[in-house]
Formats: sequence, C-alpha cells, structure tokens
Amino acid sequence: MLIPKDPEDARNAILEVRGGTGGDEASLFAGDLFRMYQRYCERKGWKMELVDSTPGTAGGYKEIIVNVIGEDVYGTMKYESGVHRVQRVPATETQGRVHTSAASVVVLPEADEFDIDLKTNDIRKDLFCSSGPGGQSVNTTYSAVRLTHIPTGIVAQCQDEKSQLKNYDKALAVLRSRIYEMEYAKRMEEVAKKRKTMVSTGDRSAKIRTYNFPQSRLTDHRIGLTLYNLPAVMDGDIQDIMEQLQLAENAERMKEGTV
Repeated sequence: MLIPKDPEDARNAILEVRGGTGGDEASLFAGDLFRMYQRYCERKGWKMELVDSTPGTAGGYKEIIVNVIGEDVYGTMKYESGVHRVQRVPATETQGRVHTSAASVVVLPEADEFDIDLKTNDIRKDLFCSSGPGGQSVNTTYSAVRLTHIPTGIVAQCQDEKSQLKNYDKALAVLRSRIYEMEYAKRMEEVAKKRKTMVSTGDRSAKIRTYNFPQSRLTDHRIGLTLYNLPAVMDGDIQDIMEQLQLAENAERMKEGTV
C-alpha cells in the first residue's frame, strides 16, 4: 500500500514468445510456454488476439506474438520477460538423454497513439502474401503487412487477418509498442542503476527460469524460488510465481527507498 503503482501496470500487453537455441525442441518448448500463458490468461479472464506466428517444423512455434487484453495485464506479466530454459528428454531423442534448450519471452506495455507520435513518412510499408493455413486467400492476395520504422530500424508484421487494413492496424500497434518500450526501457535503466537487482526488467538475454521436467522442478533464478509442481505450472498455474516476484520487487523498492 505504501508503494505507488507504476502507471504502466494497468496497460494491456504484447506478448512475444520465440524458440531459442535447441532447434525443433526449442520451438516445441516455445509452444508449451505459449500454451501455459494461454491457460493462465483464461483463468484471469483476459483475452488474447493473435498478431503473427511462425510454426516450428516439428510443432510448436519459432515465434508467436499476441495482444493480451484485460485488467493490469502488463503489471502482472512484465516479470516474464527473459530467457526460459528447459531440461527434458525431447520427443525426437531415442536414447532417453536429457537435452537443454531455451525460448525467449518479451512482454511489452501496449502503447496508444498519444504515447508515441509516429510520422507516416518514417514508416516503410511492405505487403506480402500470407503463408500457412488459411484457405483460398493464402498466397494469392497481398494482405500481410510488414512495417519498418526507418529512424530506429524496428520492424513489425502481421498476417493473421484476411484484410490488409486489419493487418496494418495490428502491425502498427506492435510497432508503436516496441518503440514505446525502447523509451520506457531507457527510463527503467536509470531506475535500475539505483538498485542492486531488479526483478521486472533488465537484460533480456538473462536466464530467468529453468523448467526441469525429469525432476518436475521449476526454478526462478531471480528470487531463488523452487517449485515441484511442473505439470500444474505448464497448465497455467503460475499465479503464485507472479505474486512471489511482485513481493520481491516491492520489498526491494521499499529497501532501496526508491518508491
């Protein structure tokens, strides 16, 4: 109650999950992580809207991007940004050996038009044919949209909708949020310099969590949290983890006096 809420916390979020090192297994794990978030969002009564996805060759996703709409989405989900590591026997492994692979998660606060003034002249728009499932219109109409913000080089694309206009709007929302997040990250860096550690932000390449399937163990490396209920976690039971991270962050802010 003593700690003022970050105004960003009330925003919707853009969730990006990508398979990292580990080939097919990394894509499968990215798919499992996405399903975990999907189930969690269902429990919270939040809505997910697909922006773009690239399926993995053996299942899962090389990359999937969604809008998450609901109450205090960013404030809850922001702790998920970072590298998630998995240790398990892949379906493709015949010798029963445990492999390690990874997926990265990025959670951006959704920006609106008033946050970022995007000039039309600064945006290059490329149209291309949608790929993947979608019936007759796939590969025949240039409905997929890729936007490049020339000053920063930031790119966003969307091919989920059949309508070019809808894809443009979704891609623009992602582009705006990525640019906004870049500015927000700079501000947070200043704050982070005042604190010894920081739960919610920091280096995106940092390994934040390990999912060990043979031992049914989850470890969050930032706060030293270990749980032995991995099947429940993978089914979206992650509220307890979110609360523990929030508590750790709040305790830190109180201790450092940077409330």
